[in-house]
Amino acid sequence: MSDRLEITFVPLNAEPESVTVVLAAEGLGLGSKARELETKSASAISKAAAAADFKGKYKSSIEILAPAKIGIDRLIVSGLGKATGLTELQLVDLGGAIVSAVQSRKTSTAGVIVDAEGVDNISADQAGALIAQGAMLRHYNFKKYLTKKSGEDGAEKEGLKKLVIHVPHPDKAKAAFQPLKAVANGVNVARDLVNEPANILGPVELADKTKALEKLGVSVEILDVKDMEKLGMGSLLCVGQGSTRPSRLAVMVWNGAKGNKKQKPICFVGKGVVFDTGGISIKPAAGMEDMKGDMGGAAAVVGTMHALAERKANINAVGLIGCVENMPSGNAVRPGDIVKSMSGQTIEVINTDAEGRLVLADVLWYAQDTFKPKVVIDLATLTGAIMVALGKEYAGLFANDDKLADELQAASKATGEKLWRMPLDKAFDKMMDSKNADMKNTGGRWAGAATAAAFLQRFVQKDTAWSHIDLAGTAMDGARNDTNQSWGAGWGVRLLNAFAEQHENK
Repeated sequence: MSDRLEITFVPLNAEPESVTVVLAAEGLGLGSKARELETKSASAISKAAAAADFKGKYKSSIEILAPAKIGIDRLIVSGLGKATGLTELQLVDLGGAIVSAVQSRKTSTAGVIVDAEGVDNISADQAGALIAQGAMLRHYNFKKYLTKKSGEDGAEKEGLKKLVIHVPHPDKAKAAFQPLKAVANGVNVARDLVNEPANILGPVELADKTKALEKLGVSVEILDVKDMEKLGMGSLLCVGQGSTRPSRLAVMVWNGAKGNKKQKPICFVGKGVVFDTGGISIKPAAGMEDMKGDMGGAAAVVGTMHALAERKANINAVGLIGCVENMPSGNAVRPGDIVKSMSGQTIEVINTDAEGRLVLADVLWYAQDTFKPKVVIDLATLTGAIMVALGKEYAGLFANDDKLADELQAASKATGEKLWRMPLDKAFDKMMDSKNADMKNTGGRWAGAATAAAFLQRFVQKDTAWSHIDLAGTAMDGARNDTNQSWGAGWGVRLLNAFAEQHENK
């Protein structure tokens, strides 16, 4: 993981740091501590705001260097906008914007003053915790393989290491921050996985990464090729048979439901193709390096299980990831081959680059057979077609249950991880019929994301509430924003955590 940002909470009357951020509502409305600094500095904030035409608009900022009489080297004023009605998500994004402003110059420590009067509808302590989460998310970077020094004369540039949040009640803010920190850690775990190159993170290594969850109380089981052969997972195994690196299925179980360990779990299923050449149906060379991120769905599942376990979520949840590498070789699956899935259904492989659905087919069936879940959600960087439809801003949501779709949409709105519901239709299902087997693995050029979902639906058992999320555009090299500047976005962890919260205590 990237260098961690140390976050502490202190009282409002604590001495400010040499680099300090204060919040200002539109019209330059300052909290009590910020007004005190304004008075001591002979109205430095007002003067700077007037000179820069700063009005306190949301996420705007000004910087005042060495203001007089307050012992601060840099005073940054960050705008809250109207403040009234600010959402939790807006405060998280504000935390990211604050870190961006702080990091515009070299510093190792900074402080943020969150006054009781700073936000109208959320307590200052809760606001401080949300800002801290945004700061954690924005601070992430992946530079573990950089060997060149970034500063002049070979000196490493000192980055932000510590953020001190000044709040009315530090203990309350710290308590509010703990579950938010867990989720941010889960996001950063997912980012690390997506960013790792495929020569380091193969199927075995990806599966083994899940063992780190055991120290958080998650039970982990890893199935090898022989185990999957016994289960009849011919669909998953055919994808990896062209690689010298063996496939794996990792199963993570969190039994957190207090007083009801037998509660039916929610199952999260992730596509873990560590590298996708396309197999015999090989991809063009341009951009193929990005296919190290074709395990973004699996990364989201691992990150979600980390978040749930670290925050001790009151829920039973299972994460399952199918880990494979899709390579061309003399042993690779060929177009025209027919394989038998764990469900007993046969599949004609028309295009070996439509491999993710072959992996998910068996993992979905195993999840339902083994755990009898009340809900199954799969996540996969499945199709380029979803990016044609939705770009890099939205992931595609398919669901066979309106209530499940509504819950996921609510989680999307709360976290800013955008979903757009796409159709499941019998016409798309019909396009997956094959003359030579029960089905084929691609429906052709048209409606590619929808036919992929129709294929997956054939492996959803009767009465199972199921959703498929195609995150091909958002998991890697997606739209940058206030809380993510990383190539590997960790997309989906916040969404699934917010979804799980809706099912806790039920």
